[in-house]
Amino acid sequence: MPPRHISDAIEEDDQAGLDNDLRLRTVRTAASTLAESVHAEARMVKRRKTRRLALKKFFKKQTEKGKISLRERKQGAAGDEEGEKVIFTGERRRIYVNGDLPLSDLDHHGDLTARYPRNKIRTSKYTILSFIPKNLFEQFRRVANIYFLVLVVFQVFPMFGSATPQIAMLPLVFILCVTAIKDGIEDYRRARLDEEVNNSATTKLGQWRNVNRAKDPRTWFEKLRGVPHPDKITRGVRKLRERDHQSLANLVLVKSNGMGSVRSSDTSFMDKSPVSVEDRSYADDATCVTKDHLYPPTQYSGNVSTASIPVKGDAALTRTRSSAAESSHSSRASAGVMDWEHRSSGTAQWERTLWKKLYVGDIVLLRENDQVPADIIVLSTSDADGLCYVETKNLDGETNLKPRRSLKATSTISSDEDLEHATFVIDSEPPHANLYTYKAVLRYASKNETGSGQGENKVEPVTINELLLRGCTLRNTDWVIGLVAFTGRDTKILLNGGDTPSKRSKIEKETNFNVIMNFVILMIMCLVTGIVNGVFLDKTGTSADYFEVGAEASSSNVVNAIVTFVSCLVAFQNIVPISLYISIEIVKTIQAYFIFQDVDMYYAPLDSACVPKTWNISDDLGQIEYIFSDKTGTLTQNVMEFQRCSINGVPYGEGVTEAMKGAAIRAGHHLPTDPAAEAAELLRTKATMIDAMKSGWRNPYLQEDHLTLLSPKLIQHMGDSSNPQSQKILDFFRALALCHTVLPDRPEPREQPYLVNYKAESPDEAALVSAARDVGFPFLLRSNDLLEIQVLGNVESYQPLRVLEFNSTRKRMSVIVRNPEGQIVLYCKGADSVIYQRLAPDHNQELKDSTHRDLDTFANGGLRTLCVAYRYLSEEEFANWLRVSEEAAASVEDREDKIDDANEQIEHSLTILGATALEDKLQEGVPDAIETLHRAGIKLWILTGDKLQTAIEIGFSCNLLTSSMEVMIISADSASEARNQIEGGLNKIASIIHSKRTEKRSSDSSGPSGFAVVIDGDTLRFALSEELKPLFLTLGTQCDTVVCCRVSPAQKALTVRLVKEGRGAMTLAIGDGANDVAMIQEAHVGCGLLGKEGSQAAMSADYAFAQFRFLTKLLLVHGRWSYIRIAEMHANFFYKNVIWTVAMFWFLFWNSFDATYLFEYTFILLDNLAFTSLPVIVMGAFDQDVNAKAGMAFPELYKRGVLGLEYTRTKFWFYMFDGLYQSAVVYFFTFLVWSMGNPVSWNGRDVGALADFGTTAGVAALITANIYVGINTKYWTVITWVIIIGSILLVFLWIAIYSAFITYTFYDESAILFPLFNFWATVALVGAIALVPRFLVNYIQQAYFPLDKDIVREMWVSGDLKEKLGIRRRKGDRSDTPINRDEVTSDTSDPESDVPLSAQPYNPSPNPTRAEFDSNEKGLTTPVIQGDFQTGTHSPVPLSYYSPSAIRSAGPSPNIPSFPASAAASSNPLTAPSGAEPRDSIETVQAPWQQHNKQRSVGNTLSPPQEYEMRPSRHREASGQSESSLQSNSTYLTAANAPVTPEPDDDVETIRDDRRESNYSYASSYASNATYAARAL
Repeated sequence: MPPRHISDAIEEDDQAGLDNDLRLRTVRTAASTLAESVHAEARMVKRRKTRRLALKKFFKKQTEKGKISLRERKQGAAGDEEGEKVIFTGERRRIYVNGDLPLSDLDHHGDLTARYPRNKIRTSKYTILSFIPKNLFEQFRRVANIYFLVLVVFQVFPMFGSATPQIAMLPLVFILCVTAIKDGIEDYRRARLDEEVNNSATTKLGQWRNVNRAKDPRTWFEKLRGVPHPDKITRGVRKLRERDHQSLANLVLVKSNGMGSVRSSDTSFMDKSPVSVEDRSYADDATCVTKDHLYPPTQYSGNVSTASIPVKGDAALTRTRSSAAESSHSSRASAGVMDWEHRSSGTAQWERTLWKKLYVGDIVLLRENDQVPADIIVLSTSDADGLCYVETKNLDGETNLKPRRSLKATSTISSDEDLEHATFVIDSEPPHANLYTYKAVLRYASKNETGSGQGENKVEPVTINELLLRGCTLRNTDWVIGLVAFTGRDTKILLNGGDTPSKRSKIEKETNFNVIMNFVILMIMCLVTGIVNGVFLDKTGTSADYFEVGAEASSSNVVNAIVTFVSCLVAFQNIVPISLYISIEIVKTIQAYFIFQDVDMYYAPLDSACVPKTWNISDDLGQIEYIFSDKTGTLTQNVMEFQRCSINGVPYGEGVTEAMKGAAIRAGHHLPTDPAAEAAELLRTKATMIDAMKSGWRNPYLQEDHLTLLSPKLIQHMGDSSNPQSQKILDFFRALALCHTVLPDRPEPREQPYLVNYKAESPDEAALVSAARDVGFPFLLRSNDLLEIQVLGNVESYQPLRVLEFNSTRKRMSVIVRNPEGQIVLYCKGADSVIYQRLAPDHNQELKDSTHRDLDTFANGGLRTLCVAYRYLSEEEFANWLRVSEEAAASVEDREDKIDDANEQIEHSLTILGATALEDKLQEGVPDAIETLHRAGIKLWILTGDKLQTAIEIGFSCNLLTSSMEVMIISADSASEARNQIEGGLNKIASIIHSKRTEKRSSDSSGPSGFAVVIDGDTLRFALSEELKPLFLTLGTQCDTVVCCRVSPAQKALTVRLVKEGRGAMTLAIGDGANDVAMIQEAHVGCGLLGKEGSQAAMSADYAFAQFRFLTKLLLVHGRWSYIRIAEMHANFFYKNVIWTVAMFWFLFWNSFDATYLFEYTFILLDNLAFTSLPVIVMGAFDQDVNAKAGMAFPELYKRGVLGLEYTRTKFWFYMFDGLYQSAVVYFFTFLVWSMGNPVSWNGRDVGALADFGTTAGVAALITANIYVGINTKYWTVITWVIIIGSILLVFLWIAIYSAFITYTFYDESAILFPLFNFWATVALVGAIALVPRFLVNYIQQAYFPLDKDIVREMWVSGDLKEKLGIRRRKGDRSDTPINRDEVTSDTSDPESDVPLSAQPYNPSPNPTRAEFDSNEKGLTTPVIQGDFQTGTHSPVPLSYYSPSAIRSAGPSPNIPSFPASAAASSNPLTAPSGAEPRDSIETVQAPWQQHNKQRSVGNTLSPPQEYEMRPSRHREASGQSESSLQSNSTYLTAANAPVTPEPDDDVETIRDDRRESNYSYASSYASNATYAARAL
């Protein structure tokens, strides 16, 4: 068989994951999905190695032939290793420190030619100078505003019929001012936040020349504005320095020796030897270190040298200076960047300043818990190894610590004197937005040991590992000295954010079309008027020759026709409603206030409500189709809990995860245990376990509140020395206590000496070590040569030999230690697939199988799993391997590959110890929120920077990914491979959809309910290219869920833009970190989550709130209401202006088209200003088609907004034609009354004047328009009644007032018309004829073609939906049985019934299963029961989200009674009392969901939620037993066959028979009967 060519192997790899039909392989369960993701990444690593080998061989052959040089060969190989390089534009920058500047880089002033921005930032859109022009530009993007401006200009000239041009311009000026004030308030809030950030305090090296900053870096414009010189000490800086002078006066920076022991967060790292906690002695008050002389202040000394302990008075200053001198002397002997021949002023000292006063090249001092003010290169740290740790919560929402290192050449710097003698240059790449890469070079001249002589030029690379990004927080490190590399808008966090966009709502953009259409109608009317008027003027021999001599503007009929045309523009201007924009601004302000005041979205722990920051896009909240969400901090709490473990094949642990509950609900199993019952049961289990531990051994480090691994059986087995399992458990937890890189932390060493916490690079490691501590294996001390733990009260010391770090390729980490017996042990933990590949060949197969089963069970339950293993090493094997490892670490080429190969040589022949299962705690209510959003027709995409497996685990945990989905994993490292996999995914979807259509599937088939795509960041880079973008968009939009992993902030924004522009869909992005700002600003609506330490995302978002679950209320209630309100408001506004304006046009047929006004001019001015505007504003602000709780109970109602069915052009034209019809009725019926006789007043005066006729028609039009708005209003409140009736009365009041003034045409008009019967009869007749068609259309549509919201509203008003949602009816409503809100309980046969629902802390919604949802084709199902947050009442719900973390603070409550005897005697393991063998197996936890639902009692006050069967049908006749038929034109939903409501005196059998025989639909029964419910006969 001939050998395969490498290109053939690469081509085969490109086809990996595809079947023979080129379909992408899919998986379903969580365990199989995780395994497939590991295999996909392994294939990627293999492909990369294959390509690298092929390229090396190619370049080698070409080099031998002499076609390319060796340098080109190295460049080609390096280019392949790095993949496709991202080219960053811009000039490289050189940052000089104490060096001589090249003359070529200097200008004529002696300053550097390169100028860098200062550190002041601005996220606001406006400045004081740019506000007016920029805001006017944004406002005049509205076509209507330009039109109104032109009309205002025309009305300045009297010839066009405007008597008061000053009044005519007021509406436009008013709307411009109101909008500008609103925009100014929004932007002022952003500016306040910017000012708060810019004025934050930091410490920099002062009295020292930063040569990178010009002597006066201010521009001429900044000088003109009065910006102070950077060296000028402003009043704020002066106060800051006076306040912090004492802490900086005698500051000495001391490096620690090694990694430290159990350290205090307020303890400076000084030279101290590691000791155990028990042996640590505390100094008395006379010798303890004070806060005045060392930072951070320390409260104890552990073997601290006396030279480091300051005393009071002059001795303190002397000793401090002595210490500084010693430090300087020590530095003189060190190598690196130090140049002691360099002359310095010796005046440099640390001083406090503001963030905005930092410049590139400044040297800053960061202390523990300080935020990083700019992008800073780490020069030196308090750690002897140059390590420091940062928390990136403000960037990505993660609280785990990330390590950073100082540069080796600068690591000896520890004082201001050292900095004055350090000489080096940083050659840096230009600023760019990539958060994960940075490349620069440190150049310096190395001196000899004495600090003199000619130096050798050396370089040291600077990477992202030596860079601290702006917004990070320094943790677990006493101090860091850094060099500012990027400031202000050049920092990575600002580059990822971009400029604050000016967002406009979808309806506002669509309004431009409506305005243009009205403008076209207006132009047609005016052209017709002008042309016909010109024709009439050209006629001779008419009465105008005698009565209108000199009345025209010109002797030219053409000019007169043009004047008439312009006059009509002024007269008919209301057809384009300027008051619409004024009213919309008012309405959206009210809507923003309601959102802010919603107590359901108030989060007490942070004392924060939902804060609208962009008021003009509230209607977009009701049209969202895609949500793009971050994971860490948005869906999760970033808190890990050790829930389960498997040791030697035996599972341990209890508790129920969100994924388990979601899986049970989707499977249709009933969850009988109520939240309080489960919490109480777990409390008992926890107490039993703690008592057993305390009786077995002493563990003072136990933190009972944080104990999450609940398993009395574990303690029983571990305490039984005769049980072989005992030693296995000891070995397992010993491995957990040693195999990590965490640092112990003791926050209160005096008050609580046994309180030990852990600082880790990942929350997973912290959770594992914390679990070992609480079980009896606390990790106490880490130093360079010692690891100290306790094992059941006995101290054990280990010598650390090597740490094989974790990375995304290895998917494991190992430690090699020497145990107290002198043996060398390797402990390894990682992904199960990786560990299983490295097990010993003769490993126990039964143990492997049992552990693998437990791992699958854990993973399918939404837990994050790790496998733990070990092996013993011989001295010879370790010595040989160590030599190979050191050679690999010292290699220059292929260093990472050689290190991996070296690790492979020792990580083999492992023996399984067990497996761990961690739960990444979700935020409260996240699974229910996601399920509710899914039911609402919204698709959720997760865009996260986490690794592939982590994102998959969270997807299953929050029920975003389910076992019924076909999950496709796309992982490629080339464009061709990405194309193959994306096309394979499309082929897979097409094949499944085709099989569904061609094959008749049974009702109990287990076919997939949807598709999901998981894609990594490298592949997404190819997928977002111009060639593959359409394919990826097609694939993603056909899936229910898309998870993108390892994505950068820029990729997040590009993904949002892809869907937004490619699909034209409404998008919403939500996140909590600075890395989410780009996608938040790119989406139509951006939401930011507020955090305990603030959030850059919340600052840049349109809406800021505290919890992800609040998004459901924001969208399904406020968003939907706002969308429907604004849509109805727009339509009614155009309608009422048409009825008014076109009535004037009809009058032109009787006046030779000379633009004579039908109505009195004040009526034209006040029409939109006073007479008809308020009813529409009230509709837009307060109308509700359904109640808030009904909207949450039926999320499917939201789909009309997703499809954009509430605001369509068809609806616009329908309302326009309605207004056209009513305008004809208003004019012609009034004309008919006035022409069919001789109308006279009661006193005999003739009422045939134009003022009489026009006023009658005008009053009829105004009253008709206001009543028309009332007909379209669904929710009448007191305000609605007052405004509509008041607007009608205001018309008559104005007639009475204005007619009292002496005018030419309107004087005493009220005395003429009000007594006239014809006037009142005409108004009534016109109103009736005009409104009856609209009333009939509404009646027919709601009675025979109801929409979903019509059905739900009728259920709410006439049915028992209120009772089912646990809401009290108002006085006078039909209700035989009163409901006590505080005593509402569920079924008496259920343990839930014993708990007052008002005592339950939080109850997520019991959503129907996704399978039910899909089988009903997204129809209305059982309403989602929501809690009444205002009153504290909650509706009956099944098992809540409780798990061990949820009961930390739980305790005996007077509101929660004990379990009933029936629950105690039940076979349900979750509610059964603890027996001899404690429950903690997975099978036991799942058992309740396999039980059949018991018959529920109906004698309680409130019936449990019934099952509604809803079938999709556009025209469905009701049951033959119904007294009326009902058809539905709903696009998706129609009610059918709902159960009847039982009578209070019915027994169980009667109710069961009635429910079986009944086939009424709720909608039919409600439409045909006014009784409480319909019963089948």
